Amino acid sequence: MNLADLQQANCKALSGPEHALAKPRIEEALRLLPAWQLVESTNAAELVREFRFPDYHRTMAFVNALAFIAHQQDHHPDLSVHFNRVQVRFSTHDVGGISINDLICAAKVSALIDR
Repeated sequence: MNLADLQQANCKALSGPEHALAKPRIEEALRLLPAWQLVESTNAAELVREFRFPDYHRTMAFVNALAFIAHQQDHHPDLSVHFNRVQVRFSTHDVGGISINDLICAAKVSALIDR
């Protein structure tokens, strides 16, 4: 799978640990998404990226565009929104870790900025 494949794919409803991606598969995918990091905790793994902006207006424009993608894909990240930065955290709670849906959404959100 390449970056264009991820950006053009759509999320599907997933439930159960069999849909959680193994760490080597996640690390391989992160080569396509180098600004994202795998953060592991005792609860679950997450894909995390921080986006920075010159002002509040652009920060909120990004959040609104991200919200549209999340709604369209029915896959919603955890967000920390500040004046000039947004931290985005994707994980699939229904699988207990990272799924293909997280990679798809990370690629789509990155496409808003990484041009």
